[in-house]
Amino acid sequence: MENGYKTYRDKVIEYLEAHEKWRSSTINLIASENVTSPSVNRAVSSGFMHKYAEGWPRQRYYQGCKYVDEVELIGVDLFCKLFGSDFADLRPISGTNANQAVFFGLTQPGDKAIVLHTSHGGHISHMPFGAAGMRGLEVHTWPFDNEEFNIDVDKAAQLIRELEPRIVVFGGSLFPFPHPVKELAPVAKEVGAYVMYDAAHVLGLIAGKQFQDPLREGVDVMTASTHKTFPGPQGGIILYKNFGDDVAKLQWAIFPGVLSNHHLHHMAGKVITAAEMLEFGEKYAAQIVKNAEALAEEGFKVIGEDKGYTESHQVIVDVSDLHEAAGGWAAPLLEEAGIILNKNLLPWDPLEKVNTPSGLRIGVQEMTRVGMLEDNMKDIAVFMRRVLIDKEDPKKVEKEVAEYRKEYQKVYYSFDHGLPMKE
Repeated sequence: MENGYKTYRDKVIEYLEAHEKWRSSTINLIASENVTSPSVNRAVSSGFMHKYAEGWPRQRYYQGCKYVDEVELIGVDLFCKLFGSDFADLRPISGTNANQAVFFGLTQPGDKAIVLHTSHGGHISHMPFGAAGMRGLEVHTWPFDNEEFNIDVDKAAQLIRELEPRIVVFGGSLFPFPHPVKELAPVAKEVGAYVMYDAAHVLGLIAGKQFQDPLREGVDVMTASTHKTFPGPQGGIILYKNFGDDVAKLQWAIFPGVLSNHHLHHMAGKVITAAEMLEFGEKYAAQIVKNAEALAEEGFKVIGEDKGYTESHQVIVDVSDLHEAAGGWAAPLLEEAGIILNKNLLPWDPLEKVNTPSGLRIGVQEMTRVGMLEDNMKDIAVFMRRVLIDKEDPKKVEKEVAEYRKEYQKVYYSFDHGLPMKE
């Protein structure tokens, strides 16, 4: 057979290139994605991807790790400085993997946990069908205030005292406002519970001092993925402060508990991203929040109007009055127009509406990183309005979106391109 299996290689390369070309011509508003800098891309494509480094720097189970060790130790130092933590573990390969490690390290099967329900914005790894359930935890969910779009503090305090859980978990995936950690962490400590915070979505905002500061508000351990508002490669991290002897439990839970070799090329990319965030993170995070607020003000039915719409990178839009399929109709239609976001259940949606939920979840962090500012957010909202409300042909809008995006191709808030010139 001429060329043998090379045709499959060629086809994969073709799809990769097509994806990159298409993505650079769209407005990506997926709240769980971002774009990495050229320096981080260099790290991720490096020979570190070929190495094994089980264990801890200078205490490896493999030889040949002298350069890997130095990079990882730099990373621990930078992340501790960035977040004011006593220690940072860069080994988790995803946010869910970090959550697994905490559940395995700090709890036993049958222990009680209180988490945010997925319909209220919680992550699937916190749920009985996710990592928490796989650990055998008895999962309970926070009482939720739909009006405040947040955990109900009084009812939650009562629940903690009634259940006396082993662990309580703050943070989630639908996350426009800070969670009441300061109010509820002392209650959790009263009953001897660990306080965990899943910062996957807001890690970059915390790094940039634009959201809450969980480690100063009573959190024992903070987990996160490293590729949402924190603009690194896909991966995870665990941060903790004043954790005493429990550190050893987490160390064991990561290795050999829930992973063998961490992904060293991604670890190196995390380290460069931490340096970028120490240099540029406060300006980047501040612009993310400004952009989210600007996008929210442009005419759609945005959740949290009386609270200023959002304090994070996310804007939550209710489109149930525009079409019977709501988000299940709106998200695919916007994709046709080159605007990429996701449908999302809102707290009052029944679970059976998972394919036609009322909401859209919008994140502005990637478009912020390619240099877009508040006026750009208003333009994006107009594109969305033309498709969803004015019922214009999405293919016509797609051409305009692609033309609009041509001007925004560099990755700013990085050592490669600095800050946007318009700032």
